[in-house]
Order: sequence, then structure tokens, then C-alpha cells
Amino acid sequence: MRHTINDASPLAGMQRSLRQCLSNMAALLYHHGYVLETISIPHRGLDRHDVANLSSVSSEWQTCEKVLISSEAASWNEQNRLVLTPLGRDLLFDMFGEGAADCA
Repeated sequence: MRHTINDASPLAGMQRSLRQCLSNMAALLYHHGYVLETISIPHRGLDRHDVANLSSVSSEWQTCEKVLISSEAASWNEQNRLVLTPLGRDLLFDMFGEGAADCA
């Protein structure tokens, strides 16, 4: 049995916000020539130059990046690249299906 979250709870609101940011981030990545695996595979990620470019074309990117990092759904890896954490990957998998978050 899957645990359900009360739609009015703060946790449900945070999950909606994270899901919204992941969805927006996925769309922005796609529109700018990236694939989801760019951020979903821990050793890949977006370098600071790519993040700066995406930030310059979309203020929405900046907001989502901040929400994902502050909620620990994304972080900077050892190579100084933005990637999803296991939490972010789980949400991405839940939203878009197995192929979206699996390593190739």
C-alpha cells in the first residue's frame, strides 16, 4: 500500500513545487538541446557555463534551480556540475517514467 499525503499538508505543497520545477526544468533542457540524462546521471550534470546560459534565457530556470537545491533534490557534484540527487531522480522517475531517470 502506498502512503498518501494530505493535499493540504506542507509536504504535499513542497512535492507539488518540486514536481513543477522538475517539469519546467525538463522542458527548458529539451528546448535548449539537452536530454534529461544530463541532470539525472550523477557523473554527468550541467557545468556552471551551461547553467549560466540557461539562467540568462529563463528566469524560471533560476527559480527552479534554487528550489531544487534548497530542497536537496539537486546539488553540485564533485566535478562542479549540477545534478539531481536520489530524491530528485525518484521524483523524475515517478513523473516521467523509467527511461527518464535511468542511466544509459
